[in-house]
Amino acid sequence: MGDKSWVVQINEKLKHSNPSEESHLWKKRSIYRVPACVKDINSKAYKPQVVSFGPYHHGEDQLMPMEEHKQRALLQFLRRCKKPFEDFVKAMEEVGGDLFEAYERPDERWTDRGRFLQLMILDGCFMLEILRTATDSFSKHDYAENDPIFSPHGTLHMVPYIKRDMLMLENQLPLRVLERLITVESGITVEGGTSVEGGKSKHVDQIHRLILRFYAPTRSIPATTVLSLHVLDMFRKSFLQGPSKRSAHPSHNYPRNDTNDIIRSAMELNEAGIRFKTSRSDSLEDISFHHGVLYLPPIVVDDVTESMFLNLMAFERLHVGAGNQVTSYVFFMDNIIDSSKDVALLNSKGIIQNAVGSDKAVAKLFNSLSKDVHRKVNKYCRKSWNMWRANLIHTYFRSPWAFLSLAAAIFLLALTIAQTVYTILPYYNNSNSAPPQSPPIFPPPPASSPF
Repeated sequence: MGDKSWVVQINEKLKHSNPSEESHLWKKRSIYRVPACVKDINSKAYKPQVVSFGPYHHGEDQLMPMEEHKQRALLQFLRRCKKPFEDFVKAMEEVGGDLFEAYERPDERWTDRGRFLQLMILDGCFMLEILRTATDSFSKHDYAENDPIFSPHGTLHMVPYIKRDMLMLENQLPLRVLERLITVESGITVEGGTSVEGGKSKHVDQIHRLILRFYAPTRSIPATTVLSLHVLDMFRKSFLQGPSKRSAHPSHNYPRNDTNDIIRSAMELNEAGIRFKTSRSDSLEDISFHHGVLYLPPIVVDDVTESMFLNLMAFERLHVGAGNQVTSYVFFMDNIIDSSKDVALLNSKGIIQNAVGSDKAVAKLFNSLSKDVHRKVNKYCRKSWNMWRANLIHTYFRSPWAFLSLAAAIFLLALTIAQTVYTILPYYNNSNSAPPQSPPIFPPPPASSPF
């Protein structure tokens, strides 16, 4: 017989398995490793360049120089708040289990709870100092004018790389860490692991405001009493804030492989008579189509746009319940952008603000993604009247000379038709007034000669 040890192991696991506990574990998880099948397309988009947050990339060679600056940030943070370091450790221990379970499959070295909590405190202090320094908070005055990271020079030259790394799914830190640090720093009493004020975590708005000022100063803070999972989650929510009332559309369903409803490119839609205008807000959900006008939110496309969208899409793919709004938006834009001409058209309408410099590069960015469906626009394009009208306008009304040529041609055609009618009409009237005649009777043909 075969080896029975495997049978014993399975039976033992079966006794201790609990589906409800597994469900609770999945619910806590929010920071994932990007699957290899996704990474292989563009591995650089998911890999931090200058700094690690959390356990996944900690200790990698190219990121080690930043560890020295993390230590400096921790010491400066402790000097400023004048609170015992033990208070921070205790506060972090209270939520240590939840912090650890937020990560998917950390390495074995992080099962040492003390080591893991040290990482959370060190990375959390560094992130908090970066957010405060870059948003002109009070911490800027604590650092030297020539500080390589926390000075105005560092904010200009180094922080943009840190900002990019902070949006990578594998490089996230639970925002619960920042809440613990701010709670102890402010001297607020902790109740059940959370600082509470009126049933709401006291520092939710403060943390959200710091992140939005860092990434998108013009966007509004989400009206929520729940702390976001991490920076990427908060950043995603900011992209979906404030759509106009006209924006509820089926275009935000998950992309379907329906070849009968492929959306045409922006140039083709323009040829079909569809006009483009900016939406009332910059929410990615604020897409609508009314009376031949397609409304799209304005967006800036720069060097970090590709990495940003790929990580947002990876989060939506891996986090159950996150939604797919960003994914649908990117797939929709991929449909209407086929070439640099489409980008130039959208740029002229204020929909795409090209900070890359090349319309071709922007088109290539969106063309690397799949296709989506927008039935409402396609239905409009298939109406022959709209297509005929669009082609007529595009061909004959682009200049006054073209219009005059068309008018002259129509006038000559009308004269020709009138002349033909007046020529045929008298003959037709005479034919109707004449009496009917019997058809002529022809004699039979002569008999053929035998010679």
